[in-house]
Amino acid sequence: MTIDDIMRAAPVIPVLVLDGALDPAALAETLVAAGLPVIEVTLRTPGALDAIGAMAAVPGAIVGAGTVLDPTMLGAAVDAGSAFIVSPGLTERLGAAAIAAGVPFLPGVANAGDIMRGLDLGLTHFKFFPAEGAGGIKALAALAGPFSAVRFCPTGGITSETASAWINLKSVLCVGGTWIARPGDADFHAIAERARAAALLG
Repeated sequence: MTIDDIMRAAPVIPVLVLDGALDPAALAETLVAAGLPVIEVTLRTPGALDAIGAMAAVPGAIVGAGTVLDPTMLGAAVDAGSAFIVSPGLTERLGAAAIAAGVPFLPGVANAGDIMRGLDLGLTHFKFFPAEGAGGIKALAALAGPFSAVRFCPTGGITSETASAWINLKSVLCVGGTWIARPGDADFHAIAERARAAALLG
């Protein structure tokens, strides 16, 4: 799959910080069944790589690693079974490593300079991050003007109440959803309800 395929698979990509409160495979099964097959597991906790491996084995799950900061982390994430890579920002070193690895890559951008550096590397799909902190919908709408061929996944500060407004932007293919399953949340029924509602957005 290309990064474009992945971003078009569902309107919301759950962004997960897994702290051991939930069984990763069961969580992946819940999200896939609810209509959210694309899952980002952030590399912020000790068990994140193991969780990626367990979730990637779930039929229908498209599991990627988030908070990838350098080529070493990228390599570990790919080895763990990551189908795509997400980073909070973009460096030439990390971008070159992702391209060399042939893995779908969604780097974070916050301004025109970031986007232009990505375009120089041949990238056209980006995470707009932190979405609310970087100026919100007005900022992304303004950036989309001169970069009409670029597509975005805004992440950071987006809620179930504001997600639709972001998704309705022409340049946005999906959003990152931290509200689907938060650290410490162990209620699969509630997660499934939030995931089903998110799958219907857009």
